[in-house]
Amino acid sequence: MSLFNPQPILAIANALRNDEIGLHEYLLGLETYYAEREPQIEALVPEPKRFNIVRRNAVKTLLGRWPDPASRPPLFGVPLGVKDIIHVDGWRTRAGTALPWDEFQGAQATVVTRLLDAGALVMGKTVTTEFACFAPGPTRNPNNVAHTPGGSSSGSAAGVAAGLYPLALGTQTGGSIIRPAAFCGVVGFKASFGRIPRDGVLLVSEAFDHVGPIAADVASVTLAASFLCDGWDSSIEVSTLPVLGVPDGPYLDYAAPSARQNFEETLAKLTQQGFKIVRIPALADFAEINARHNFIQTAQLAQVHSDLITRYVTEYQPPTVRQIQAGLAADLTRLDASLQSQHDLKLSLVKQMQTHQIDAWVMPSTVDVAPAGLASTGDPAMNVPWSQSGLPAVTLPSGKAANGLPYGLQIAGHYLADEQLLSNAARIELALRS
Repeated sequence: MSLFNPQPILAIANALRNDEIGLHEYLLGLETYYAEREPQIEALVPEPKRFNIVRRNAVKTLLGRWPDPASRPPLFGVPLGVKDIIHVDGWRTRAGTALPWDEFQGAQATVVTRLLDAGALVMGKTVTTEFACFAPGPTRNPNNVAHTPGGSSSGSAAGVAAGLYPLALGTQTGGSIIRPAAFCGVVGFKASFGRIPRDGVLLVSEAFDHVGPIAADVASVTLAASFLCDGWDSSIEVSTLPVLGVPDGPYLDYAAPSARQNFEETLAKLTQQGFKIVRIPALADFAEINARHNFIQTAQLAQVHSDLITRYVTEYQPPTVRQIQAGLAADLTRLDASLQSQHDLKLSLVKQMQTHQIDAWVMPSTVDVAPAGLASTGDPAMNVPWSQSGLPAVTLPSGKAANGLPYGLQIAGHYLADEQLLSNAARIELALRS
């Protein structure tokens, strides 16, 4: 088994924790693999002394803290990529921008500390679009380097898919975990809004921003979520097949015909495996939901950057400037009403789940497979209702297009029922692999 391809976290953690492979030996192999693969993908923010830093932390923090294999924590030695809007002690936050980095540094994020306490080893900061907005970085899709990996958690998803690290942290405002994970053919999880702490994270939108893990499979993101989520209950496990709801209407119709075909084929396979599928008219006001999301996100982004933009307007990339300037010009009297409508959307989706007795919604993760080129990170529209409502969501690989690029199946669960969602996702993942 190669440890330098996309692998479940436990495959690597168990080998390192039990000294089946020594940590020094593993890092030497990883450095060799990195030198070959990373230049093709550019998933990580450049750091000339990367492996010196990683090895020093491995000796001082990991082997020094846990010399006895019997006492080592579950993520011992697992390389971790951290999106470059999340603060990590010893690694500068650059946020994909030319602005002076010392304008936006801060204390290490709680999410990073939790994973480090579980034994993870930071590999570095992963490439993000500028301030997690729309201006792309250099990262390419490992499945086909002529295509985008998605964004804004571009390097987090691409690095996992390329085998550079088995675990990464991303953030999502619209579709920035689910979309790149789906484009790259890995698993991404966006917890219920507020379930994972956001301190130490440069925010885009106070109302929408989520932090979440990206990894190779559901078991891996579940393990990471158990450390990241407040109040995680590992005893919760669903023993029956979930009832799945399909949100029929203009939202589902927004997906491209090819993505819709893959989705219907996926539903047919799940039906054959014994899953009950319920079609429910839903999200009839999808155009309004999308417009509201754009308005709130733009207005709140402008609030975050109102001071910096006056001092560094020429340092921002043009797409970010346009978005901030639109937010500065926004009619903020609309904001309170828009935020109330956001709350109403969550209540409406939950009520429909209860009325139709479904355990989760299922839909395509993206409008289509990853677009060609790096000028755009793709359309987040299929993710917007779940980010806006704050319901937990996860994406699973669900086959490939004729050109070899991955499709994803997006699954959204009940609010704050993250444990149930991932347990259900594991059952679905197993069915799709059979």
